[in-house]
Amino acid sequence: MSHFNYLAFAIPAFFVFLFLEYGLALKLKKTHLFKYESSISNLSIGIAERLLNLFISASFYSLFFFIYTNYALFSIPNTWWVWLLLILVTDLIWYWYHRLGHEVNILWAAHIVHHQSEEFNFTVSARITVFQALIRNLFWCVIPLLGFHPAMVITILIVHGAYSFFTHTQLIKNLGWLEYILVTPSIHGVHHASDQKYLDKNYGDVFVFWDKIFGTFQKEEEQPRYGLTHPVKSYSFLWQHFHYYLEILAACKKVTGINRKLKIVFGHPSRLDQEIRPMLEKKYLQHKVSSSYRFKFRGYLNIQIIVSVILLTLITGLYPFFEATDKLFIVGFVLLTLINCGALMEQRKWIYNLEYTRLLTVFTYIFWKADHMELLLPLVVLLFIAEQLFHISHLYRHYVLRYDKV
Repeated sequence: MSHFNYLAFAIPAFFVFLFLEYGLALKLKKTHLFKYESSISNLSIGIAERLLNLFISASFYSLFFFIYTNYALFSIPNTWWVWLLLILVTDLIWYWYHRLGHEVNILWAAHIVHHQSEEFNFTVSARITVFQALIRNLFWCVIPLLGFHPAMVITILIVHGAYSFFTHTQLIKNLGWLEYILVTPSIHGVHHASDQKYLDKNYGDVFVFWDKIFGTFQKEEEQPRYGLTHPVKSYSFLWQHFHYYLEILAACKKVTGINRKLKIVFGHPSRLDQEIRPMLEKKYLQHKVSSSYRFKFRGYLNIQIIVSVILLTLITGLYPFFEATDKLFIVGFVLLTLINCGALMEQRKWIYNLEYTRLLTVFTYIFWKADHMELLLPLVVLLFIAEQLFHISHLYRHYVLRYDKV
């Protein structure tokens, strides 16, 4: 299998480290560092990004190669010392990409999702959206422009991304002298904090000295309070992805003139009207169940996440072997499943209709592959009759859309 993508093994490896972290937390009696709903939400966002990134990663490699071939400013050789230079350049570009992601509204709209979790553990490292991945790759175009070969760029980006995974944990604290060179979990935890003294600090990903050079370094003192200064009151997959874009749009509608609108789009997030989000939450989010209740069917939710991970691993490893229809089905099914997971945790009224949509998506794909699309209409009729006879929607709402008392 010469075309197998061995990066697929990174997915089960990711979960191995998750279980190791949780096992250590269990041994240290620190399971309060994990919250089930938040972890599911983090994983859902990560699965979606990895899945959609399969379709854009090859395009960006081609873009890197095009820039390198036609516009490279220097001809940089592939020698050992160049790799040291490359990791420094990569991390410097990351610093400014990351900093601008916090200082420009339209960029913050893509990056805010990474900071929504009020927990800080390995699952948070997965909390990256495809919008953020797109923006980040545009910044990476600077590296082949400088003259680094695209193959070197891709290699260093894998190493760079792998390192940042390990900085998202509370189980590792002060690392002694390494704190003066590398971004550690303690240093990066400050970046994820919503405390006033920790805001807009520690943008580096691998090396800590960029923050010290540009005046954005802050060491951990008091225990950080993680998340946003104005928390997102929802586990909805869709709401977490798009709420800030809606906030920018609502803010733009409140002013006249293109210049004022552009100042909102490219302005600092702290200057955005803070009353907009509560207004949008009241409009789009239903009343949440009391926190003294717990989601009942965790097993049902776990199965959906496991199925999504299996499909993600398969399509990552065997991407060249799938036909376009197979890829579209997997993407559509997994995205519907992830939306479904968020809707389950939110106990959304419309989730039953979403379940039907997902079921019809599966059968449409099966009938298409079997060249029997004429069977789709009888299936729809059969489902309609079953609903009328057995009131499946009532049973679903009664037994699935409910919580147990803690």
